[in-house]
Amino acid sequence: MTTDERYTELAELAGGFIHEIKNHISTLGLNLQLLADDFADAKTPHERRAFERVQRLQGECSRIVQVSNDFLRFARAQKLDLEPASLDDVVGEMVDFLSPTARQKGIAINWYPGGVPNVRLDRDLFKQALLNLLLNAEQAMPDGGEISLQTAVDAEGTRLDVIDTGCGIPAEELTKLFKPFHTTKPDGTGLGLPTTLKIIEAHGGKIDVQSELGHGTKFSIRLPIG
Repeated sequence: MTTDERYTELAELAGGFIHEIKNHISTLGLNLQLLADDFADAKTPHERRAFERVQRLQGECSRIVQVSNDFLRFARAQKLDLEPASLDDVVGEMVDFLSPTARQKGIAINWYPGGVPNVRLDRDLFKQALLNLLLNAEQAMPDGGEISLQTAVDAEGTRLDVIDTGCGIPAEELTKLFKPFHTTKPDGTGLGLPTTLKIIEAHGGKIDVQSELGHGTKFSIRLPIG
C-alpha cells in the first residue's frame, strides 16, 4: 500500500469516526435544548443556575462540532480535484464574497490582480485555504484596517500575497503557526492554518509568512504554473 493509499484510508476512518461522534452530539444537543426550554422561564436561583449550566453545555457541544468539522477539513485536505484555473478569477470571487461583511467590520479589502498564467487548482479546497487566511487577517484587526491581495509571477512560479495591517504575530509564535491544534485564540481550534498549509502543499506549492508586531502580517502562497 502506498503512502497516499494509507493516508486516504486513514482519512476515511477518521471521517467515519467524526461522523459518529457528531451524531451523538446532535442527540445530546437536542436534549439540552429541551432542558433549556424547560428552564427558560426560570424563577428561583436554583432554576437560573441550572439554566446557565445547560447553556454552557450547549456551548461546549457547539464547540465539539466546530472542532470536528475543522478536523474533517484537515484530514481530507489532500484529496484534490485539479483542473486549470485562473488564480485571479478564484481570488476575485473570494474578495467579492467577503468584502460586504468585511466593510461592516471597518475592514477594506484591496485586490490587485496581476494577470498571472493559469495554475492547476482544486477550486473549492483552494478557496477554503484562502478563506482561512482572510478570516485570520480579519481577526487580527478588531478595530478595522486593510487587507491587500495581489498576484504576480516570480522565479518560483505564481505568487499570491495576502497582507493585513493588523496587530502582527510575535516572533516566537511564527514557528508554531502551522502546527495542528496550536492556537492563541480563546475560540480557535488551531486547525485553520494547518489545513491551509496541507492544501497548498497538496497543490505542489508552498506558503511562508512575514510579520511584525504592530505593523501587520504577510502570507505568500506560491504555486507552480500549469
